[in-house]
Amino acid sequence: MLGLQIPEQSEALRLKIGYMTQKFSLYDDLTVLENLQFIGQIFGLDRALLKQRIAEQMTIYGLTNLQKQRVGGMSGGQKQRLSLACATMHRPELLFLDEPTSAVDPENRRDFWEQLFDLSDQGTTILVTTHYMDEAERCHRLAIMESGEMRADGEPETLMNNMGVNIIEVKASNLRALKERLIACPEVRSAAQLGIRLRVLIYQRVTDPLSGSLTHFPS
Repeated sequence: MLGLQIPEQSEALRLKIGYMTQKFSLYDDLTVLENLQFIGQIFGLDRALLKQRIAEQMTIYGLTNLQKQRVGGMSGGQKQRLSLACATMHRPELLFLDEPTSAVDPENRRDFWEQLFDLSDQGTTILVTTHYMDEAERCHRLAIMESGEMRADGEPETLMNNMGVNIIEVKASNLRALKERLIACPEVRSAAQLGIRLRVLIYQRVTDPLSGSLTHFPS
């Protein structure tokens, strides 16, 4: 990994890797500043570099006004930003994120992903695990796991093309009954309700899904 052998060079490898856990794992009884100092010391940053990196991370992740705040009293979004700041204190080449947005609101999710794109542009390779497919589509490459086995691997667009389906969305009344009728059609691979509409996956062999046999639902 990263040109190093495991386990012989595991200590050197550790200094090149960042990890953000799904469950918040920093110290609630320490302040934001104290957590950043502690993590920086763990990764062996000298005093001058540590001071510089703390100032940079606080600016990047909007923590400057919170530096004296004890972490236990922070919101989920603030803790998320602090976790990412700590995980990248040492500028890792490879960053592991375990369901990093599972406990935050949509606005914080969006801002978090903007920060990840910035890290990616700076050369960091990021490996994310997520159950949110809209988040997975943001990645350059996907690997889909089921029961511990990799079922698919490739770019999001390639995986969609390999499915051999087109997607349409339907607005109608009585969506539950409509869904049952649609999935009985041989042209339909699946249908899922999204609020007041249905997202329907139709096999690509159906050249015009809005006409022909698909519009004549089974009774």
